[in-house]
Amino acid sequence: MATNKKKKNLIIFSLVGLVLILTIAAVLKGSNRKTGETVEVEKTSLRTIMETVEASGKVFPKTEVKISSDVSGQIVELYVKEGDSVTMGQVLARVDPEAYNSQVERAAAGVNSAKSALANSKSQIEAAKAQKEQLAAQLENAKQIHKRNEKLFKDGVVSQQDFDASLTTVKQLESNVRAAEANIRSAQQTAQSSEFQIKSAEASLREINTSLKRTTIYANMSGILSKLNVEKGERVVGTSMMAGTEIMRIADLKAMEVQVEVTENDLPRLALGQKVKIEIDAYLDRKFTGKVVEIAHTANNLISSGTGSVNLTTDQVTNFIVTIDIDQDSYKDLAKPGKPYPFRPGMSASVEIFTNTVENVVSVPIQAVGTRDKEEKKGKQTKEKTVNEEEATAASSSNFDDLIEVVFVATKGDTVDMRTVKTGIQDNDYIQILSGLKEGEEVVIGPYAAVSRKLEQGSKYQIKEDDKDKKKKKASEGKVSVEVD
Repeated sequence: MATNKKKKNLIIFSLVGLVLILTIAAVLKGSNRKTGETVEVEKTSLRTIMETVEASGKVFPKTEVKISSDVSGQIVELYVKEGDSVTMGQVLARVDPEAYNSQVERAAAGVNSAKSALANSKSQIEAAKAQKEQLAAQLENAKQIHKRNEKLFKDGVVSQQDFDASLTTVKQLESNVRAAEANIRSAQQTAQSSEFQIKSAEASLREINTSLKRTTIYANMSGILSKLNVEKGERVVGTSMMAGTEIMRIADLKAMEVQVEVTENDLPRLALGQKVKIEIDAYLDRKFTGKVVEIAHTANNLISSGTGSVNLTTDQVTNFIVTIDIDQDSYKDLAKPGKPYPFRPGMSASVEIFTNTVENVVSVPIQAVGTRDKEEKKGKQTKEKTVNEEEATAASSSNFDDLIEVVFVATKGDTVDMRTVKTGIQDNDYIQILSGLKEGEEVVIGPYAAVSRKLEQGSKYQIKEDDKDKKKKKASEGKVSVEVD
């Protein structure tokens, strides 16, 4: 019994000792363990940063001409189809010319009628001149007779009655001569009017002939028939008094461009000649080059009222059209026999316009830069906010003058140093640091919650034991995982 009691006591003491050892080990382990948010850090380095403006749009030919009919009528002949190559001066289609043929005949008859009227006026002029000459001869003879009668009347040979009769004859013939001169002037005016009528009739004839010629539609440039809107037999409306029917389009597909919409905020950074990287949806994993050749001076969504004034609205985004030439050398390898033009009007495209480039500058990932209130930087302590309080704070922080940009540096003393930094340009991944950091310093780059609100000046950090190998592996890349209190 004594032996069993000793064994039992030994077992009890062993168990108690084991419990004590485990308890002490747990306490020691708990005292050495630190908790916190798992974050990532990366070393600052020198990089080349290219600032870009991204936009999307469509591919268009640099030169595309819309062809409309100048005259109204039915399409009676259509000599081309969409996709055909055409040359300048080539006949493309014909509008029914019958109505214009009859108008030409009518106008020609009007010209002949005006010429006939002119000939009649000229004959009247000749007749009036002959009559005047006849009356002038009679007047001269009457004057001679009256002159003799005047001498004889003084000598008492002729009576007063004969003298008065010869005088009356002279005056009557003088009046007839003046009337004949008036008839000549009238005939001359009629002839001049006939000449004007001839010119008017001839102008009408030329106009109708021009309309007749316009029933035949010619290509006004060489290129590809990129769009055909009508079929043979359809009626078209001419452009003489309104916007006529667009029959087709001819495009030069050798030279293409991209037109994109850029917001007004990005517009000040753009300039003519800037290089562009272009992606076209039809060609995956392929990028083309180009340059900015035109920047619109007026927004493309201005609304004009009936009086011609512009409605100033602020409830919509204001965009400007930017035109980019595609470098032909960047896609010449896509041109193949039977497919000489790789691009088609209307293809979707996205572009990156390189607006600024800096080389060998200190940079960090964009997500490493956070913001803090200026008062918080001065050391004011604040309590942890609820989600609703944070949303309210974010809404009230729209005044950017009260914010500073900060970066958290992982120091050797197991604490983070909150640095105020001044930033420059950025690309899709990295941002330039103008002041506040040096090359080779480790900065916290994530997670977002830690950088944006949880980290404070002096927060402690420690590398997780199970991440030591990962840190060694990523040392060359500049990324490691740590813990922060």
